Amino acid sequence: MAKLAVAFFLALIAISMLQTMVMASHGRGGHHYDQKRYGPGSLKINQCPSECTRRCSQTQYHKPCMFFCQKCCRTCLCVPPGYYGNKQVCPCYNNWKTKEGGPKCP
Repeated sequence: MAKLAVAFFLALIAISMLQTMVMASHGRGGHHYDQKRYGPGSLKINQCPSECTRRCSQTQYHKPCMFFCQKCCRTCLCVPPGYYGNKQVCPCYNNWKTKEGGPKCP
């Protein structure tokens, strides 16, 4: 019985390590975004308001979020998926900084 428990435990460790390696090999921690929808230059300027409304819908600072999101969208033609983070999908959006070096785009 002890050998069976050890074998089961080792199998769980092996499965966990395999899952970690597979997720790391994709480079995004398991998140797959459609590059045609979210990549650089994936939007037209007239799509910016609706994408920024989605992006800023969960923040308590809605007006500044919308202002900067639309400014970034007009320049980069890209808005990252989700409400926060995921900026690696849009390099222009991610790399645009303020004078102080902070992120310009929400």
